Amino acid sequence: MADTSHLQPGVKPSVKPQSPVAPMPGGHATAGEHGHPGPRVYVLVAGWLAVATAIEVGLYYLDMPHGLFIGLLMFLMIVKFATVAAYFMHLKFDAPIFRRLMVTGIILAIIVYSIVLTTFGLFR
Repeated sequence: MADTSHLQPGVKPSVKPQSPVAPMPGGHATAGEHGHPGPRVYVLVAGWLAVATAIEVGLYYLDMPHGLFIGLLMFLMIVKFATVAAYFMHLKFDAPIFRRLMVTGIILAIIVYSIVLTTFGLFR
């Protein structure tokens, strides 16, 4: 039979209430259990993205082979995409399936972009 002693006035329940934040099935943490970065980290990441963008713009003014230029831009594109996805889209703190979906998306984008560049002869 269930314990109803907590229903009487002045009697405290013997069971400790559960936390509103509980682990998700599969062992993944939910909000509040893992350390989301503070504003300082987001400002640093934004600063890094600004520097990476400045590097991309600066590459345009350098005299280098076209293939190297495209390769460096694609590398910086991937690094910036991963940074934005990890921090601003919070994928660093989400379930691995979401990271896999984003990685699949960037791989597909690189393949399509490479096909277009090859088709129009921009790798020469």
